[in-house]
Amino acid sequence: MLSYQLKNALNSIRNNPILSGLLICAIGLGVAMSTASLTVYYIYSGDPIPHKSDRLFYVQLDNWELSSSSNPQDETAPPTQITYRDLLGIMESDIPTHQSGMVATYPTVHPSGVDQRPFRAKTRMCYADFFPMFEVPFRYGSGWDRRADQNAEPVIVLDAKTNDKLFGGANSVGRTLRIEDREFSIVGVLDPWRPKPRFYDTFGRNATREPEGIFMPFAFVERLELDNMGSTICFGDFDDEFAAFLQSECSWIQMWVQLDDDRQREAYHGFLNAYAQQQKKLGRFPRPLNNRLVPVMSWLRDQEVVPDEAKGVLLISLLFLVVCSVNLIGILLGKFLARAPQVGVRRALGASRFSIFTQHLLECELLGVCGGLLGLGLSIAVLQFVNQSLDRGGLFALDGMMIGAGVVLSLVAGAVAGIYPAWRICRVAPATYLKLQ
Repeated sequence: MLSYQLKNALNSIRNNPILSGLLICAIGLGVAMSTASLTVYYIYSGDPIPHKSDRLFYVQLDNWELSSSSNPQDETAPPTQITYRDLLGIMESDIPTHQSGMVATYPTVHPSGVDQRPFRAKTRMCYADFFPMFEVPFRYGSGWDRRADQNAEPVIVLDAKTNDKLFGGANSVGRTLRIEDREFSIVGVLDPWRPKPRFYDTFGRNATREPEGIFMPFAFVERLELDNMGSTICFGDFDDEFAAFLQSECSWIQMWVQLDDDRQREAYHGFLNAYAQQQKKLGRFPRPLNNRLVPVMSWLRDQEVVPDEAKGVLLISLLFLVVCSVNLIGILLGKFLARAPQVGVRRALGASRFSIFTQHLLECELLGVCGGLLGLGLSIAVLQFVNQSLDRGGLFALDGMMIGAGVVLSLVAGAVAGIYPAWRICRVAPATYLKLQ
C-alpha cells in the first residue's frame, strides 16, 4: 500500500512540474537560510572537546585592587587573566595532570629560503602540557617536554599551514628556523587542527579564528621581550622597562589546567587559596579570596562566545522557514481540492480516509525533501560567503549533524505545509462527486 501511495505522490508531482518546482524552491530557500544560520550558531555554541570539557578548567586569580573591577557587569568577578608573577607561582604546583599558561605574540620570522621574505607570524607562547591537555594532533614529531620549559630550550612547533609555507609540507622536524635574533629547532609539525570554537583563547573575538602558526616555550616571552598581542589590564605604577612590566600587577596571561577528578579539583583550589593567602602577606590580593576554576562550557558562556547576531539571525531564519511553509498551505490546498472528483471516486471504491490523507501528506513530504536537498546546496554557498566575508577560512561548514538537521527541517516544513490540505482532501464526501459524474 505504501508503494502505491508513493507512486501516486510522485505522479502528482510530475504532472504539475511548474507548481511542484515553485513549492520546492520555496521550501529550499527557507531550509537554506535556516541550516546556514543553525550551522553558524552550532559552531559558536558547540562543545569543542566534549570528552574532557568537564576536566579542563580556566584559572582566575583575584589580585585586583579594592576600588576597581575588571568586569563592569560583575564587580566581584576576578580578572579574566593572570599576571606573570602569579603564573610563575602557580606553575610550581604538581597537582594538575596538565597545566599551561599562554599568550599570543607576533615575532618576526626569518625564513632561510632566498626567495622568502621575513614576516610576522602569530605565535602561541605556552608550556609543554599545552599539546596533551588540548589533544593537539601531530603530523610529524611531537611537542617539547617539560625540561625544555625549565631550561628555555630553543624549540618550536609549526602548524601545517606554516610548514607548507616554509618547507613545502615536508617533514621539517630537526630543521632550524630563525625567529627574532635566535635559531629555533623544529620538534613537531601539527596536523590540521581547528577547535570549534577556539576555546583556549576567546579574547577579542578570537573564538572563531585559526590557531597560531607557531608554538614556542613560554620562557622566551622574557628572553625575547615579546609583546602581548591580546588584552592587557593593569593597575598601579611601574617603569617602562620590560622587566618591570613582568613584575607589575598587569593581567595578560591565560591559564588552563586539567583536573581529572573531584579530589584534584579540591586540592588545586586549596593550593590557589593558599597561594593567595601567601601573597596577601606580601601586600597583594587585597580583596577577599575569590579564586575560580571555570570549566570549558561555563567559560565560553561567561565570555559570551555566541554573538547576539548569531542568535538573532537563527531566530529570524527559522521564522522565515515557518512563513514559507504556512504560505504554501493555500497553494497545496488549491492543488489538492482540484482533484476532489478523483478522490471522491476512490473513496466510493473503498479507499479509506487515512489512505487518502497518507498519500497527500507523503506528497508534501517528498516536496519537502526535494526542497531540503536544494536548501542544503544553497546553504553550502551561503556558508562559503560567510567564511569569505568574515575571513574564517573553512570554519563554518556543514557536518553530518547539520546535514541531518537540514533534512529534519525540510520534513517539518513539508508537514507544516501539508497536514491541513491533506486533512481537507481526505474529508471529501464521495456522494457529491458521484452525482456530478
